[in-house]
Amino acid sequence: MQTLAVPRPNILIIEDDKGLSEELATQLGESGYQSLQCYDGQSGLNTALNDQFSLILLDVLLPNLDGFAVLSRLRKFCSTPVIMLTARGAEEDRISGFQCGADDYLPKPFSITELILRIDAVIRRTLPRSDAVPVQQKLQLGELVLFKENQRVSCGDIQLSLTDMEFRLLWMLVKDSGEVQSKSHLYQQLMQRPFSRYDRSIDMHISNLRRKLKAAGFAANRLVTMHGQGYCLT
Repeated sequence: MQTLAVPRPNILIIEDDKGLSEELATQLGESGYQSLQCYDGQSGLNTALNDQFSLILLDVLLPNLDGFAVLSRLRKFCSTPVIMLTARGAEEDRISGFQCGADDYLPKPFSITELILRIDAVIRRTLPRSDAVPVQQKLQLGELVLFKENQRVSCGDIQLSLTDMEFRLLWMLVKDSGEVQSKSHLYQQLMQRPFSRYDRSIDMHISNLRRKLKAAGFAANRLVTMHGQGYCLT
């Protein structure tokens, strides 16, 4: 009986440091991924929009078009998961990345091992599984309706444009509406890493969700921050 080969996840590397880009491509290949490299923002954006990728590694400081601009334009057309790589570890830069639609970030210099682990986690949660147990495909909370298959979200007649991470976070909150979701639980389920009190990734995704829900007419104060506990959607 012939076994069909499973295509390897394809990763787009947008990084102007050619030495680092080559090292990333090599390490990704050894970890079972295929990759394509771009060395400036404009060509990276064009490639991301014209081809399908499982994930994008996006540097911030790029020629022609910086990483924030690339991501902002990319998010108008697709929700491909993006991990930002930044030499600037300042909190405002990380916040800017999340506001533009990044799924995760990693400040330079970083461990290649940690990067691969984060990529593995994102790929596992976004690729379809043929052996997966059938799961609920639709959730509704008042006028807010979520469809899991195509990650479509609407509030009344308004369609929300969410990243993969924002959709999965909202799905968890709607599914268990009225219950407090602890930060440690959210980090484990969504990012597959332990919660650190210095890591504000989930806080930033929550902030983005509030802003988008409010713009769609859903009361932002229904997404409640329970200080010292977590988050709850009422």
